[in-house]
Amino acid sequence: MPKERDILKMIWTNFIKSFRPRQITGNLIGKDRFGNQYFEIPPNPSIGKRKAERWFQPTGKNELDHFDKELPAEWESWLRGRRDNPPSEEELVKNQAIALLKKQNAAELEIKHAKPGAPPKEEKMQDFPMYPEYETRPGDKDK
Repeated sequence: MPKERDILKMIWTNFIKSFRPRQITGNLIGKDRFGNQYFEIPPNPSIGKRKAERWFQPTGKNELDHFDKELPAEWESWLRGRRDNPPSEEELVKNQAIALLKKQNAAELEIKHAKPGAPPKEEKMQDFPMYPEYETRPGDKDK
């Protein structure tokens, strides 16, 4: 006796299954210097999935840390699909060395071109630019 397809039973079982938490497991692709782990589920055209799913697992346990997490530019471009292959460890080390060299060169140039007698530049950035010809508070220019 062949089994009949019961539409209501199929709808009911799919409805019940939708409440179960899904366990998404992906392939661990790599880690960055902050300890974040990067995962990917490759595309599978046979089931209609044309793009790879990519995400990262932050190191912090607090959920609010996920929003302010600093990501290396190479990993972020991989996550957003701007590059096909994940960054290699050599590439990350090389780019970090270049960034450090640029910071050192900028500091040396600032010292070299500083005006004599001028106070050293503050390291902290201001919220907005300050100009002497404009008032910071209304009515302060008159005083």
